Amino acid sequence: MRAITQRSGACLIFDEISIGFRLHCGGAHMHYGITPDLAVFAKALGNGIPVAAIASQVMAGQKLATFKLSDAMPRHVSVKEAVMPFARFPGVDVVLGPEMKSTGEVMGIDRDFERAFAKSQIAAGLTLPAGGTVFVSVRDSDKEAILKPVRDLIAMGFKIVATGGTSTHLAAQGLNVTRINKVYEGRPHIVDAMKDGMIALVFNTTDGAQALKDSLSIRRTALMQKIPYYTTMAGSAAAVQAISALRTSELDVAPLQAYAS
Repeated sequence: MRAITQRSGACLIFDEISIGFRLHCGGAHMHYGITPDLAVFAKALGNGIPVAAIASQVMAGQKLATFKLSDAMPRHVSVKEAVMPFARFPGVDVVLGPEMKSTGEVMGIDRDFERAFAKSQIAAGLTLPAGGTVFVSVRDSDKEAILKPVRDLIAMGFKIVATGGTSTHLAAQGLNVTRINKVYEGRPHIVDAMKDGMIALVFNTTDGAQALKDSLSIRRTALMQKIPYYTTMAGSAAAVQAISALRTSELDVAPLQAYAS
């Protein structure tokens, strides 16, 4: 499959759940065997290559050279998103882990990454906000990386609230941010604001067992209140890009065959 991947050109596959960053097909993480990733990859190519059939024959000893694969380069972007069953299990943490099992997968396809990512989020049941207040609380190693997404959100008219350390860092960079209490710091705190419908989007990255434990109620409340939440910097940045794209153009729908041309 690695050879097929390299021949497939410059299509761009983004999988936040599995790898957390953009990945060019030339170095895509593919396996021998018929897996959900392989089915997604076949659809992402959009060029009619029977990827699953070829993989099966390669496993049986057939040489890749016999398939006469083309060098056609897709001109679209595919974004895979997993659909997790967290809401069905009260009390379960929604943070990603190595043993997570999704109940399904969806994929967004478009001519650019921002719109493809937006489609994947909609397909997974998330509604990215066009305005409102965004809660930001990130670990120290993400504080520089979060600056651009926050600046972009403010430029689009969003309000920002953040916990102590994140709030101090953003304010020091000249960004308009309002400090809000963590749960253990006393009321009114971030979970209160979420339950009161004051928060439209959550960016929350953690570092260490205690920080993970302290932010459990934030992630759980976001899930139950159907607030879009992102626990990686890659996902947070992608969400901001998608929101920006949605504000400037409408999404359209096209059959898979339309992306093969």
